[in-house]
Amino acid sequence: MSRENVKVTDMRIHPGDSGFLIDNGKTAIMIDSGYGFTGYRMAQKIKDYLGDRPLDFIFLTHSHYDHALGSAYILETYPNATVVAGAYAASIFRRAGALRKMDELDRSIAEISGVTDYPFLGEKLRVDIEVNDGDVVKAGDLTFIVMDLPGHTKCSVGFYCPEEAMLIATETLGIYDGGEVILPSFLVSYENTIASIDRALSLKIDRLLIPHLGDLEEKRTRFYLDNIRRRSIESMEEYAAALREGKSAEEIATDYIKRYRRGYVEKIYPPEAMMLNTTLMINRIGAEFGIV
Repeated sequence: MSRENVKVTDMRIHPGDSGFLIDNGKTAIMIDSGYGFTGYRMAQKIKDYLGDRPLDFIFLTHSHYDHALGSAYILETYPNATVVAGAYAASIFRRAGALRKMDELDRSIAEISGVTDYPFLGEKLRVDIEVNDGDVVKAGDLTFIVMDLPGHTKCSVGFYCPEEAMLIATETLGIYDGGEVILPSFLVSYENTIASIDRALSLKIDRLLIPHLGDLEEKRTRFYLDNIRRRSIESMEEYAAALREGKSAEEIATDYIKRYRRGYVEKIYPPEAMMLNTTLMINRIGAEFGIV
C-alpha cells in the first residue's frame, strides 16, 4: 500500500486537541478523539468525510482528556465503532476522580474558547478492546501491533502497522512543531521515555503519525527520528544543570517556555498547560537524579 491508498485526514476542531482519521477506503479508524467540548463537532466532521460509511474503530493512545474524552461524544454518532485502548487507560476511565479531573480540565479550555454550555459525557467513556503490549489488532486489511510506550503517562501506547511501516506515536515520543522544534514530554518518567524512544527507533518507520500534528511526510519523519532522542537528553541535561544551580522548577520552566513557546507550539499548547507540564518534567528530573 501507499500514502495514496492509506490516507490520514486531520479531524481536529480546536488548537491543542488531537484526532486523525486513517482510511484505506474500506476501514476507517480514528486515532484519538480530541476534547469533550469539541466532540460533537468532530463527529460531524468525520461524518462529512465518511458520508454513509461507518466509523469502524477509535484507537486511543492514552487517557488524557484532550485525546480521549471526545470519543464519548463521537460514539453518540457512531455507536458501533470499536474503541481500542490500553488496559491501563481503560482502568483510568473507570475512576470517578479521574473523570472529575477530565471535566475540570476540559471546561477550563472550553471557557477560554467561549464554550460554556455542553454536557459532560465522561461516564460514557468505554473501551471495547483492552490491549496490552504485543497484542495485535486487526482492522480490516490493516494490522496494528500494540506497543507500551510509557513516559508521558503510564498508560501511553503506540500502534505499529508493519504493512505501512507506520507508527502511530504517543506523546512519550515528544511534541513536534513540524519544523526544527521537538519538545520532550516525559511527565511520569524520563528513564521510561528514553527506553520507549529507543524501542520506537528499533522499528522500520517510513511514516509517523504524531499527536497534535499529524502524518509526517518522509523528510520530516527522518528529521524527527534522527533528533528526538538527542533532544530529550538535552532537555534533561538543561533541567538538571539549572536545578543544581539552585533555580526553582518554576524559574526554569518560565525560561524554557519563553524560548520554545512560539510558532506552531504556541498555537497548540495553552500557556497554563505548558507551564504545568514543563514544571512536572523538571521535578521529575530532580526526583529521578536525586537533585534537591
